[in-house]
Amino acid sequence: MWWSRRREERQLADAREEALRWYERLGGQIMNLPPGDQPATKQALVDAGERYNAAGSQLDRATSVNQFQGARETALEGLAYVRAARIALGFDPGPPLPQLASQREAGAIRQDRAVTVGERDYRASARPGDETPYYYPGGRVSGRPVPAGWYSEPWWKTALVAGAWGIGGAMVFDALLAPAFNDFGSGGFDQGYDQGFAAGDEQGYDAGYDQGNDQRDQGQQADQSADQSSEQGYDQGSYDDQGSYDDGGGFDSGGGWDGGGGFDGGGGFDF
Repeated sequence: MWWSRRREERQLADAREEALRWYERLGGQIMNLPPGDQPATKQALVDAGERYNAAGSQLDRATSVNQFQGARETALEGLAYVRAARIALGFDPGPPLPQLASQREAGAIRQDRAVTVGERDYRASARPGDETPYYYPGGRVSGRPVPAGWYSEPWWKTALVAGAWGIGGAMVFDALLAPAFNDFGSGGFDQGYDQGFAAGDEQGYDAGYDQGNDQRDQGQQADQSADQSSEQGYDQGSYDDQGSYDDGGGFDSGGGWDGGGGFDGGGGFDF
């Protein structure tokens, strides 16, 4: 029916606008942030630039709401690396952005830890440093939850590229992130934000948005004059352009920037 087609067109346009909003913000943050001299800052900006290219590639190919949402998540992940770079530089990280469910479930490193696997030392920390220059925003990698934090090596990358853990990566995961440490945080960088703003944002965007559109379209079907009212409601009720750099994102492919590392979404347990 005509109203169903109009609804799909609105949803597609809204999803595209939402993805573009975060993508453009990511590009602006990368351009305006000095790289500094610290390895942690340089690496975080390399990863952010890779996500920027990946999100741009996804936007160019996107033809559905889900694909635009994937680009949005990639851009949000890039903004997580920008936030990490700002922290490494000693800058104010700024207000948080929507946190993906996989990041909330993976949690974050709360205390420094170090293990030896195969005669090699591996470290994880809640803070950047010369020994932990690689940041990861948190999420699931090949089904396993990797908490947000700073690491001595990007040992999760092999699993991201190959789609499965190698023997070395699995051993590092088991040793470095063992539950026996008993210092797992709950919900990324900030527990209060996780339970409030982030959860509300994800639920509002992923669930409330579709429900609101369905109700509005029922009104259009019952009364043809509601079409004009619906368009006005859409114009006035578009997405809130608040927020700045911070967490989240998906991963696709990129070019032009070296380095990087992504993550996959999913459930898990809190660190």
